[in-house]
Amino acid sequence: MDRRWGPIATGVALALTFLVLIVLGTGGGPAAPPPSDETPVAQGKAAPPDWLRRMRPGEKPPQFVLFSFDGAGSHDHWQRVLPIAQKANAHVTGFLSGLYLLPDHLRGVYHGPGHGAGRASISFGGTDADVATRIKDLNAALAAGHELGTHFNGHFCTGNEPSVAAWSKEDWVVELDQFFDILRDAAARGLRVPENEVRGGRTPCLEGNPDVFLPVLGERAMTFDTSLTSDGIAWPERRDGIWEFWVPVVKVPALGNRKVTLQDYNLWYAMNGAQEDPARDAEFTAATLDTYRAAYQAAYNTNRAPLTIGNHFNDWSGGAFSRATEQFMTEVCVRPNTVCATYSEVLDWMKLQDPAVLDTFRHKPHAQIT
Repeated sequence: MDRRWGPIATGVALALTFLVLIVLGTGGGPAAPPPSDETPVAQGKAAPPDWLRRMRPGEKPPQFVLFSFDGAGSHDHWQRVLPIAQKANAHVTGFLSGLYLLPDHLRGVYHGPGHGAGRASISFGGTDADVATRIKDLNAALAAGHELGTHFNGHFCTGNEPSVAAWSKEDWVVELDQFFDILRDAAARGLRVPENEVRGGRTPCLEGNPDVFLPVLGERAMTFDTSLTSDGIAWPERRDGIWEFWVPVVKVPALGNRKVTLQDYNLWYAMNGAQEDPARDAEFTAATLDTYRAAYQAAYNTNRAPLTIGNHFNDWSGGAFSRATEQFMTEVCVRPNTVCATYSEVLDWMKLQDPAVLDTFRHKPHAQIT
């Protein structure tokens, strides 16, 4: 299982994680819009969705909701999420840990920067049959219009040194090279994920120096990252040629409006120190769902910034956070003026916009739960 050892934006520090709250300046705007208000349709191609066009005069952006899942290796979770997303007309992004495609008997192939061969902080792929099942799940997700990004490989967070927090550019290059090596090996086993369709990623534990790892993504012609946090819900900003989709830090109503990074593990830690307590599972589901709803409403009513809902394919607290996410997907993705999309789809939409018009929303204050 992929584990998030993320920080809680309440002043409580986890021994294994340190996040840096960074507010970036706007570096470069979206590409110039095409001459037409509508997205052209190539001959033989399916028509784009209604929302994938330039905004008309006076129109507000759709409220984008970005459901993302770190690890992306659980068969049971894919089996639940795929039909829910299909029914809700939602697309999601899975940030794949490369080791989940590497069978246990090949674990020695992986050599994490500064670590011995075959060592990692998460499990490897299991048997060949386990990997084959995972490949089928990922192929099904891609065929349904979902997106895969990288969650890198060994998941070396602070406390498992040398951690990604201290990695050099060369370390990130080695790690990412190995991710794509594993992807190519999985392609020989049937995985249908062209390398150029892996367009972004999220670092383990939201750690790492962006001045170091963002240029590495750029050198691979990747387009987005979602490893940094923002105070409130903010529009993506460009840095080193990479669009940063912020993971928001928001008030949690059930915690007396204490601020927490909006990811499942962080919410769990803030609620009860990430301890299993079956008697409180339903309480945690309700509190998480209330927070998601409030965050959506805050963005919808103000700056319309894309809302990142960060999760894992885990069953912490008896699946309390998975249930909240799945329930939220069923109710929010069918709302008017709301689009549950992948990161790349949001970027496709942004490229169609008049930069000056889009900037009127991007420069609004970050949306906050009040």
